[in-house]
Amino acid sequence: MTDVEIEYCVPCGFLNRASDLAEALLSAFGDDLDRVSLVTGDHGVFRVTVDGDVVFDKDEDDYDVDAITREVRDAI
Repeated sequence: MTDVEIEYCVPCGFLNRASDLAEALLSAFGDDLDRVSLVTGDHGVFRVTVDGDVVFDKDEDDYDVDAITREVRDAI
């Protein structure tokens, strides 16, 4: 099974993005995931890891729920 961590910037107001992404991942892969964790951060962070490996970082990619979901699918 798989652990997904979504680290998001609290001061930036990224909670809605993080919770929307968590819902999308749980809807798509619920039975294949052990955990989807929301982790608070700052300094503009929005990063998604699967079992410790970064699959999305907003510094490198544009935020797109569908694209991130595909990256998570590839990782699991």
